[in-house]
Parts: sequence; C-alpha cells; structure tokens
Amino acid sequence: MASPDALRGHVDAMLLAVLSAGPVHGYGAVERIRERSGGVLDFPSGTVYPALKRLERRGLIEGEWETGGRSKRVYRLTSAGLAALETERSDWTTTASLITSVLGAARG
Repeated sequence: MASPDALRGHVDAMLLAVLSAGPVHGYGAVERIRERSGGVLDFPSGTVYPALKRLERRGLIEGEWETGGRSKRVYRLTSAGLAALETERSDWTTTASLITSVLGAARG
C-alpha cells in the first residue's frame, strides 16, 4: 500500500478524477476513490472536505446545496477543472514513468 506521504499532493487530482464521472457529494467522492482503489484508499473527511473547498476556490469545481431530506453539498467539475484533470493525468504519466525508470534500473 502507498504511504500517506506518497499520496500527499495527489488528493486534488484524485478528486477531480472521480468528479469527472459526474456530480457527487463529499462522502460520495470518498466512496468513489475507495471503489476505484479496490478499497485501499479511504480518505478521512478531514482530508477530503478541505480539498473540495480548495478546488472550489480555484474554480475547478462548483458546489451547490441539494435539499430534500438532509442538505448536502454536491460538487461538479467545471471546464477549468476538466482541463486541470487532463494536465494532472499527463503530469502523472510522465512522473510515474520517470520514477519507474529510476526505481527499476539495474544496480551498477
């Protein structure tokens, strides 16, 4: 399992990715990450909700209160968020490839 330190800095990108599947409330985003990671990643609300607020302040997502029963804030990706997600995916592919090259290199 990846260490929490290795995941730090990637929470925003993971949230953008799960929001690309459609609008969802905060706990639903946590569930999507848990499902996509095969149950390995289970972020606490103290990690997810500040990240959602940060993404909203940056204009990458929009939140709206949904009523009917218990009120919950539902988040959706903006066009700027979709562009940021594509950049994150590209950056991640490059970074992962580079690290794999270094870690997989033969000693010598």
